[in-house]
Parts: sequence; structure tokens; C-alpha cells
Amino acid sequence: MISSTSSAVNIYPLSSYTFGTKDPRMEKDTSVSDRLARMKINYMKEGMRTSVEAILLVQEHNHPHILLLQIGNTFCKLPGGRLKPGENEIEGLKRKLSSKLATNSLGHQPNWQIGECAAVWWRPNFETIMYPYCPPHITKPKECKKLFIVHLSEREYFAVPKNLKLLAVPLFELYDNIQRYGPVISTIPQQMSRFQFKMVIS
Repeated sequence: MISSTSSAVNIYPLSSYTFGTKDPRMEKDTSVSDRLARMKINYMKEGMRTSVEAILLVQEHNHPHILLLQIGNTFCKLPGGRLKPGENEIEGLKRKLSSKLATNSLGHQPNWQIGECAAVWWRPNFETIMYPYCPPHITKPKECKKLFIVHLSEREYFAVPKNLKLLAVPLFELYDNIQRYGPVISTIPQQMSRFQFKMVIS
């Protein structure tokens, strides 16, 4: 039983936030096959990859929107990334969020409030496919990805790398849209169904 207090999320209007840019952050991989090849090398050195990603909610027209980073004109992803070996999940997600969305000035770092883990996904093999469970015949999964709710402050400044776009995508567009957003992002609306949204007009 999830208590209504622990699952309540305040969502502020998109207009409450200010967006700027910062130097580009180059992607380490230019293709999916490159990424999977690098994952294989890292697995040999460090074992299973552990990654954390953030669900950042804003509202427009009284409807929840998710902030997604867009690479090029097609590929979208949640802010986050791979943890260092032995790194704490919460601290690692804060580090990743700051590298993706905070200014380079130490005095203007957002106060990232990491909330509940909303979903866990598993990558059984060095392939793109991931599951919301670890298949029983897989004894050594290659990646575990956790999605966390991040409670945004009422006002914040985000600095987006110049080679990326930050999009606010409505939940209804994500729902069941696996072709556009993939299995992880397209199931966020179902994961969010257990949370109580409070639309705050600032």
C-alpha cells in the first residue's frame, strides 16, 4: 500500500523555469552498435552496468509533461547516465543531472530532490532490448537501469548543452508510443499512475 503523502508530486508550470545553453556535451557513441560495443568492453572491466535516469515533471495546460533530452532530430532520452563503480545511486543521479542540465557555475547548482524509484529495467544481453524484469534464465544481466522521480523546485534555471534540445512532452504523447520513444520512456505514463499529481499554479 503506497501512502498518498509519499507518492504526491507537486508539478509547476513550464513557464516557471528558465532555460539557457552551455558548451556542447559530445556523445561517446555515434551509433547504437558503437554504444553496445563500448558497453561490452566496460562489462569485461567493471561488470554489470548500473544507470540512473530522472523523471522531471512540469505542466502545461494543466497536464503533466516529461522533460526529455533530444539528440539530433529523432532520438530522445531521459537525463541521467551510467554510475561509476560503487557510486551511490542518489549522488550519482545528482551528478549526472548537474552535468546535463546545470550551469558550469558552482554557485548556481539546482537543489536536486531525488524521490522514489519509479521503475527498474534490465538489459539481459548486449542488445537494445530491455525488460521491466530480469528474465529467469539470465544469471548475469548486462545492465540495470533505475528511473527516479525528481521533485523540481518551483523555479529553476537549466543550462542545456548546445548540441541537445530539452523538450517538454505531454504524458498522453508518450503513452503506448513505443515506436517513437522506445519501451522505457513510452511506459512512464503507466509508472506515473500510482503517483498523486498536484498542479501548482505559481
